[in-house]
Amino acid sequence: MFIPEKNAMGDDEYHPLSRKGSNLTEAGGIGYMVVDVLDSLQVMGLKDEYARARKWVEEKLTFERNATFSTFETTIRVLGGLLSAYHLSDYDPLYLDKAVELADRMLPAFNTPSGLPLPLVNLAEAKGYHTSDFPGLSSIAEVATLQLEFRYLAELTGDEVYWRAVEKVMDVVKRARLPHGLASIFLAIEDGQYHTSAIRLGSRGDSFYEYLLKQYIQTNNSEPVYREMYEDAMDAIHQYLIQKSMGNQMIYTSELIPENGPNGELTWRLTPKQDHLVCFFGGSLMLGATRTGATGQTVSVPPRPEELTEKGLRDWKTGAELIKTCMHTHDTKTGLAPEIVYFRVPSDGMDGYAMAPPDWYIKGAAAGEFPPYDARYMLRPETVESLFIAYRLTGDQRYRDHGWRIFEAIEKHCYVPEGGFATVVNVDENPARLEDKMETFFLSETLKYLYLLFSSSELVPLDKYVLNTEAHPLPIFNPSIKTGFS
Repeated sequence: MFIPEKNAMGDDEYHPLSRKGSNLTEAGGIGYMVVDVLDSLQVMGLKDEYARARKWVEEKLTFERNATFSTFETTIRVLGGLLSAYHLSDYDPLYLDKAVELADRMLPAFNTPSGLPLPLVNLAEAKGYHTSDFPGLSSIAEVATLQLEFRYLAELTGDEVYWRAVEKVMDVVKRARLPHGLASIFLAIEDGQYHTSAIRLGSRGDSFYEYLLKQYIQTNNSEPVYREMYEDAMDAIHQYLIQKSMGNQMIYTSELIPENGPNGELTWRLTPKQDHLVCFFGGSLMLGATRTGATGQTVSVPPRPEELTEKGLRDWKTGAELIKTCMHTHDTKTGLAPEIVYFRVPSDGMDGYAMAPPDWYIKGAAAGEFPPYDARYMLRPETVESLFIAYRLTGDQRYRDHGWRIFEAIEKHCYVPEGGFATVVNVDENPARLEDKMETFFLSETLKYLYLLFSSSELVPLDKYVLNTEAHPLPIFNPSIKTGFS
């Protein structure tokens, strides 16, 4: 029996140090942990554990919760988990019934003037709500990372309402395109226009770019609009965000921060900051190179240069270099990567200091002070996700070697005997201090990607599946619904 099952079966969240579970709301939980891990158990062949998880879903999972839940997180974790489990179970109707019930409760969140969904939804009321911290706004990642799940549900049920709701969102996003082709992290829900805000591939922005490519892949390359949007975004990212560090010329992605100029005009400040979340992007670029940048119908493993277009080669090389950079961020005392790193630039004032790092550093991690948020490792999956994709596309053993070192570091520094795995407070501190938190994505993504990295390419093959942003495998299909978006 897996430890969280013994201590917190059915709870949304798990706390490994106290060996307790908790729920997202006082009204109760919606099975985050159980549903998020269903397909991991299926993929890994853990039949007994899966049977107990299925029984819990059948007997105890309820969405009659009078409280607000994240529209985005509920979609990628719960709806995505149910749909993946449905497919991998050879179409067990339990999961489809639950998925339909959940989606129907969430659909009213899309009833806004622009069609952009509200970021919160009360599942008992079937009603959307604004957030208190950013009223009137939603992030580009939150609104544009719902499509794989709702589109697949529409294909399964034949009910176009699910498809049209999320397709409308993409139409709004396309029409709101900014001149530079990048996406600010916030949009106004009322009119569907971008709100002046940071531009980045990390928090609140990341999975928008991921789903541009994956929507194109999901429907078997049958919707060129997503290819066009993806290629447009990749051109903009290369033009504005891709940078090189001072020391070893490491490729990284920067952020653009809006500021008021001396005459009140809008200016953008380039900031050499990269979230660990961005480490999905290396593998995504390599996958995109073989799907949108191929000169023919098939691509070798690894691709030969003549099999890729000029932009395909560009994306392939940038992706491989970003993975190298992300692996370098594991060069810490624990071998684990921090949540946020900053890269060296000439204006950072560090030149002349004997201990100045050549390429990157954790901001504010001064000796003797309590570690900043940037220094923690939250059991995140993004680097191993890229390693999995890169290995599948190249067969290069070094990606497995990198993955194995990360697994060993997790096992050494994050494991809690009789408790599970915990967040590390400071990756540059050994022995590591731990925080009483184990995110569901550790089970759904990190462990699954590590397992797939060392499995046969016939298990969840990339030519038959697209994995949602929570690593739930969904099948590639030819849509029976006529798409109306161009």
